[in-house]
Amino acid sequence: MSTVVCVGSYDPLTYGHLDVIDRAAHLFDRVIVAVAKNSKKNYLFDVAERAAFITEATETLANVQVVTWAGLACDLAARYQAKALVKGIRNSTDTDSEMTQAFANRQLSGIDTILIPTSPENALISSSVVKEIAAYGGDVSGFVPPQVAQALQKAFAASSENNPSSNPSLPL
Repeated sequence: MSTVVCVGSYDPLTYGHLDVIDRAAHLFDRVIVAVAKNSKKNYLFDVAERAAFITEATETLANVQVVTWAGLACDLAARYQAKALVKGIRNSTDTDSEMTQAFANRQLSGIDTILIPTSPENALISSSVVKEIAAYGGDVSGFVPPQVAQALQKAFAASSENNPSSNPSLPL
């Protein structure tokens, strides 16, 4: 059985992420989607919410399992006896970043990394841009699953109610 691991923060889950997960699920027998927990990062959604979004969005993919993880991706891959890590890339910046991580993971454990370019229609979607659009009340329904769009709307409505004078200072 070929098992691969897709590790990411998924904050929030986008259609670009789902594109890569779906394609990996059609290429490999088992896909472990690992939602990263990093206490040094500030996430909009907690790890349980992010995992729930992915679980719901991939429920039709029987060979996808969602887990949470804090630690090295190569250690998680070893735990599940994965043959490789799978990462999505959108552009040359992603490629450069993922290659650096791939080299490190290969050096640490011998695990290979497979880079899957996202589909062209998802190439400009990033979690950062989605959060920025949502923070300004924009419609993100074309970028994220419905449950994520609703959660984003609720999160940013709550933050503006708690501090009505605050304006997000994210440049678009």
